[in-house]
Amino acid sequence: MKTAIVTVGDELLTGDIENTNATWLCSTLDDRGVNVERVTTVPDRVADIARVVNEYHAEYDAVIVTGGLGPTHDDVTMEGVAAAFGRAVEPHEEVLAWLEAEGGYAAADLAAGTADLPTDARALHNLEGVAPGAVVESCYVLPGVPAEMKAMFATVAEAFEGERTYVERVETGEPESALLDRLAAVQEQFAVSVGSYPGETVTLKLTAADPEAAKRAAAWLREHVETIEE
Repeated sequence: MKTAIVTVGDELLTGDIENTNATWLCSTLDDRGVNVERVTTVPDRVADIARVVNEYHAEYDAVIVTGGLGPTHDDVTMEGVAAAFGRAVEPHEEVLAWLEAEGGYAAADLAAGTADLPTDARALHNLEGVAPGAVVESCYVLPGVPAEMKAMFATVAEAFEGERTYVERVETGEPESALLDRLAAVQEQFAVSVGSYPGETVTLKLTAADPEAAKRAAAWLREHVETIEE
């Protein structure tokens, strides 16, 4: 399964808020065997949201959009997603009923637009907040508040399944440029992919569909590089 993530918000592009939602989603989806092939951040602008969602919907199995939900002036994500699918935005009766029954809100107490979703969207109820999410075809629209996003993702997590992979890591003090021959050799001998992440040390990440292949490759590397005790 191949997915794309779209995070929405001017505050992300100015660096006022760290984009922890993208990091969490990438890690969570990777654990479920789902390949994330794009992470894109767009401003609070309907045209930009619509263009990116439309493009990614055509290219990937699913698109996850986070941020920009609610009734305030810069919460335009639902409008952008609706435009991507050629739909209108309208009050969703199921959302209104749920907010009244479960959230304790009367319709008259809600700010205008709170319960608006794209036409024929499936509502995703917000267990940690107010603004609902939605599913439009294979596009999943979630809140930007991390606690709300995580709780809502849990309600649709079963839709995201792929081939499970297994990871082994090897720490080495050798410079990354000196490791090229060993990295090529381990991929030739074992059915693994290799990631190399430099820092104070270099972390070599071995990923395989077979856990034994990952373990054997890691053991081989530990014999052929200068390792550091983990």
